[in-house]
Amino acid sequence: MTLLSEEFRVDIAVSYHDSLTKLQALDWPAEGPFDRLDWFALLERPFIAMAEGYGDRVALVLRRTEEGFASLTNWFSFTWRPLGRASGLLTALARDLRKHTHRVTLSPLPDEDGSASRVEDAFRNAGWLVFREACDENHVLPVAGRSFADYWSTRPGKMRTTLKRKAKKVEVEILTSFDEAAWHDYRAIYAESWKPEEERADILEAFAHAEGEAGRIRLGIARSDGVPVAAQFWTVENGTAYIHKLAHVEAAKPLSAGTTLSAALFEHVIDTDRVELVDFGTGSDAYKRDWMEVNRPRYRLTALDWRQPRAWPALGKALLRHLAPHNRPS
Repeated sequence: MTLLSEEFRVDIAVSYHDSLTKLQALDWPAEGPFDRLDWFALLERPFIAMAEGYGDRVALVLRRTEEGFASLTNWFSFTWRPLGRASGLLTALARDLRKHTHRVTLSPLPDEDGSASRVEDAFRNAGWLVFREACDENHVLPVAGRSFADYWSTRPGKMRTTLKRKAKKVEVEILTSFDEAAWHDYRAIYAESWKPEEERADILEAFAHAEGEAGRIRLGIARSDGVPVAAQFWTVENGTAYIHKLAHVEAAKPLSAGTTLSAALFEHVIDTDRVELVDFGTGSDAYKRDWMEVNRPRYRLTALDWRQPRAWPALGKALLRHLAPHNRPS
């Protein structure tokens, strides 16, 4: 279904779509794995809001919720951001959205590329009240022209000692195409790891298949005496290596196979793929700080249309949260 809205300027067209068909026909460029249309196609019930004009276009890939619209993501997404950067079109789109909902919640937005600020400004300029808060963090490694040896020499001494002592205890294999047997090993390792059962493992596998077909996958398996004990799923594109999933068999923890496998994959993406950045995704896990050097915030924007009574309860709660730190006694 496609709906058209008249905008405040006749040279801007705003439309809404219940499928990705319109965007796929436009061959939309992607900035990363979670901006691609084939990624959104793996998720359920997309709702596309799009503005076109001046030879440009911008789109928000959303989902409907009981509380309004929200960004279309799942547990696996590192980021969410608008498709396209035209600020004027984004403002026009945000203004038109007030006709269709009282609330829009968007996360996890990066701001190192200006996405969070651009969206916040657009919704404010369109008449929404916007509340911004940090909702997660993203650890990254800017390679800065270093070799793996240069990088490794700056890691904590305990990590370097562990690798020197334990590296020969496991054999490492790194695949650059999807392999059913290796993926089966990954699933078996994950099932015996410390991590909870994966939600929607089918989405992860479909994503891995697609990344393998595109030549972007880096799937690492570590084995002890031929038995798989650690696995990691990375991808590489546009000068960035993304660390998606990692796990090791809990019973094999004394082997430090995870450290050995991580080091091998870092060496591969730095020295062979020649990436400029390694992205460890979201989460505040302490071990990520040993491997990464920069921590970037991820933001949640809650936009409320104060003109609509349905927004008032959420607006009251948001204002209380916003004001609470300033009301505490000194």
